[in-house]
Amino acid sequence: MAIERVDLYIQISERFDVFADAQGIHRMDDVTGQLTDSFMGAPGRDRHDNIILVPKDSTRRQRRSALASLFAHARALGMTQAVPLHSERGMPATRHAALLALLLSGLGSAETAQATPSDLDLALATVTTEGNSRTTPRTYPLSPWAVRALRLRTDYLAEHRPGQRRLVTSDSSTPYAAQANVGAGFNDIARLSGLATTARRVEPRDITRYVARQVLLQTGQISEVARRLGLSSLDNAADLAGLAWKIGGDPR
Repeated sequence: MAIERVDLYIQISERFDVFADAQGIHRMDDVTGQLTDSFMGAPGRDRHDNIILVPKDSTRRQRRSALASLFAHARALGMTQAVPLHSERGMPATRHAALLALLLSGLGSAETAQATPSDLDLALATVTTEGNSRTTPRTYPLSPWAVRALRLRTDYLAEHRPGQRRLVTSDSSTPYAAQANVGAGFNDIARLSGLATTARRVEPRDITRYVARQVLLQTGQISEVARRLGLSSLDNAADLAGLAWKIGGDPR
């Protein structure tokens, strides 16, 4: 995207923030299609600061594109579940949100690549994985945010891609390609959020390390870390959790 367009989208997003605030809307989750429609048709000013009561079609398109970009990126970063512009092409951010939700719930990249809607029990807030050559089958709890993100994804697939089986990868992809796609999707999330830079690389494994440390903090048990992540080795679980549990180990 050209820097000029970036600046334009920022300006439009800032004006939308002021517009929404004037309507008493202060949270992205509360933004509706009616509000965005009103903003796209609202009076504005031309480059000479003259008031324009009825915006041109080109202005409406710019406003729509800017808001679509704003909410797509916000959903990818987990800032909102709102989809006020229902015509957003493909809604790729539902995939990003679901991908991140699965990783944060303790699934590895290979398991995330193979996850299906039938693996979810959103009523009980759990996800079940069959595991793979490195992990064992298990059921893992979902956070309230993960439940919302995965419900958004399953609803989108049911409406727009009813034949698709996998949640975040193509059904036709090989296991290797599907896992690579999860890595690519996570790279997008890391880049958009600012976690990944030219000097710092972030990968799905880092999310697994984060989950391992959270489980260790909550339970104090390496065995629980291993169970939650489906690991047969306590050494691997300790390594992921950053715990030097053997004499002479280097703490991380």
